[in-house]
Order: sequence, then C-alpha cells, then structure tokens
Amino acid sequence: MPFPRLPNPLSPLSSQNWITVFAFYGPSGTGKSYRAKFVAKKFKTKALIDDGLLILGNKILAGYSAKLEKNYMGAVRVALFDDKAHRDSVAKAIRTHKIKRLLIIGTSEKMILKITARLQLPEPVRFVRIEEIATEEEMAEARRSRQIEGKHIIPVHSHEIKRKTYSKIFVNSIRVVLTKRRWLSQFLRFLPKEKGVSGNGEFEKSIVRPAFSVQKRKAISHARLASLTSRFMTETKSGIRIKKLGIKNGQSGYTLSITADVPSGTELSEMLQKTRTFLIQNIERESGVFIEELLFVVDKLIR
Repeated sequence: MPFPRLPNPLSPLSSQNWITVFAFYGPSGTGKSYRAKFVAKKFKTKALIDDGLLILGNKILAGYSAKLEKNYMGAVRVALFDDKAHRDSVAKAIRTHKIKRLLIIGTSEKMILKITARLQLPEPVRFVRIEEIATEEEMAEARRSRQIEGKHIIPVHSHEIKRKTYSKIFVNSIRVVLTKRRWLSQFLRFLPKEKGVSGNGEFEKSIVRPAFSVQKRKAISHARLASLTSRFMTETKSGIRIKKLGIKNGQSGYTLSITADVPSGTELSEMLQKTRTFLIQNIERESGVFIEELLFVVDKLIR
C-alpha cells in the first residue's frame, strides 16, 4: 500500500508541486541524526531537515545549524525556525529545488508540527519514533556521548562541515555501514514494502562539538579510579580477578586496561562485554568522569 497523501489547500506547495513529509522524532541525544539517513532512505527521500538545516543528499542546501549557537536556548530557537529570514530561506530552497519528499527530525511530534507550520508544509504522513529503530542500550550510549563528550552528529560529509562557518565546531567524521542491523530489520517490518529499497547503506556523518554542549572536563586521581574499578568488579559477581590495572589519561577521559584471571566454563566474550558495560556505567555515574575505553586482557582461565 502506498503512503497516503494529505493535501493541504493552505500550503503554497500544493497542486503540481506537492510535497510528502515524513517525521522522525525522539528525545535529545538518543541518536536520531546518526540514523537519519537510513530512515530517509527507506522513505525514498534524499532531503531532510535537522536542527535548522535543509540537507539534500550530502550537501547543506539552506539554513543555519543550531549547533553553531553558543547557548542551548539559542539552539532551540534555530531548530524551531523562529527567525523569519531563516525559515523563508529554507522554504524557498524547498520550492526552488522542487523537493517532493522530505524527512523532518525533531524531539517531539509537537516540535515537528511547529516546524511544518512555520515552513508552510503539510503535516507528516508518517511519524517514526527513535524507540522503533534503536535499542535502549544504543540510546543510552548515544546519551553518554552527548552528555559527557558533548558530541553531536550532522548527517553530511565532512567537507561540508569543514567550511569556514562550521570548521570551529568540527571534531571528526564517521563512515557508517549498515548491513542487516537488528534495529532496521525491526523497523522495516512495520513499513510498506518498496521496490528497490534495501536495508544496506553506507553514509558519512560529521561529528561536531557545539559550544553550548562543551562541559568542563572532570578529573579524578588514578588511585580513586582504581578503587572504584575494584569495587564495582566485586559487585559484578563474575568471578573475574583483577591482576593488573593500567590507567591512562585521554583527551576527554580515561582508558582502563585490566589484566585478569577469568572463570572457565562461561561464554567468555559475552561475560566480558557485560562486565565492561557494567563497569563503565557505574564508574561514570559515581565519579562523573568519562571512560574512553575499557580493555580486558585475559591472563588465564581459572576453575
């Protein structure tokens, strides 16, 4: 069944130049921009609106990024197109480039409806929540990166972000390849089948660190960090015995290297992964510092 079309006689984009709008929403910092291109691909659109930007393919077509703002409230106003010149430039670009299908990203249905009204667009024909395509663990990891490292994603190539306007907030780029990921396969079950659209894809995204998200790095002594690691390792009741703990300072946090004896007769990789997650979450919660990496070196198996 094709997506329904909801004509809006009040919109200047109606009649021959009709546009179909889709929405992708969820709380801040849960990984929406990271997954935006995959959702857009499923809806067969190359155009999306994210944090004040109109993006077509890998190019910033129009708009102004909320991530350039120096404070949070300013970023919110940009994302909502409060400024008339800003929203007029984006609305004009949509018409000029004859965009027929558009994905809008926001934190809530209310926010997305406000954006469509301000850009004089029809309401979305389909709303997708981040919870439909991301697990709790994936969203927690995204929040961790946002809250502790201050990292945000802009779903375009790095050369677009390295331009003079955005270069001051650019951190790095990341190339993401998707092949039969569980979250996407679950998502696709609830959408109409479309010929020629698969779940496989490869996209480059840019990592930025806006001024409003940068927090002063917290520090902790290595002795305190070692004490916390030992304490929480005991709480895992995994039977893992720490023999050596190495601690290194990183750019935004710490790297822990644990040499340990591990109980035999268990699924080693699964146990170590669960232990790693438990240690990182609890150490960060207790101390407020960021654990960049936690590595296990198994010395021997014990009975």
